[in-house]
Amino acid sequence: MRIRDEEKTKLVKEKAIELIVTHGLEGFSMNKLAKACSISVATLYIYYKDRDDLIITIAVEEGNKMGTAMIADFDPEMSLEEGLRKQWENRCNYSINNPMMSLFFDQLRSSSYQQEFLASFLKEFKTVVGKFMHNIIQRGEIDKMPFEVYWSIAFAPLYNLIRFHNEGKSMGGRPFKLTDEILWQTFDLALKALKK
Repeated sequence: MRIRDEEKTKLVKEKAIELIVTHGLEGFSMNKLAKACSISVATLYIYYKDRDDLIITIAVEEGNKMGTAMIADFDPEMSLEEGLRKQWENRCNYSINNPMMSLFFDQLRSSSYQQEFLASFLKEFKTVVGKFMHNIIQRGEIDKMPFEVYWSIAFAPLYNLIRFHNEGKSMGGRPFKLTDEILWQTFDLALKALKK
């Protein structure tokens, strides 16, 4: 049995992500991946059972990295403003430093791989954020609301700014670069909308 070559494994993952982002999940195949990596298709099957195994493996590994990045230095005991600010900082840094992963995750969110992707990082993340939500409601900092409402107000503005930044343009094609001033101005508005 051949030993896994870690450099080759890294190349396979990078090229798989790149191909999925560029061509979508429908346009992704093990043959295209092997060609992009300049290896044989048989070599891919040493590392992964099949296409699904490859995609799920990447989703779980990268989802865990993203989840860890999102709760770095975050404490569920933080105030609404402090905790939300830390979340914005973590999410923004992760997304801007990993633009290809953000696009890859977007592909997964609207696919049959969504469950595996979400399960990969949601367990710990959900616990920490759940405690945070409980605490800010108990302290009377926000009204009780469905999580989807909270998320839409708290994070949708951030992810739109990141998307504009990663695309280099905003609505109507105007050039756009996310600055600290724009980021925190938007944050203040989102915070104001959530606060009691």
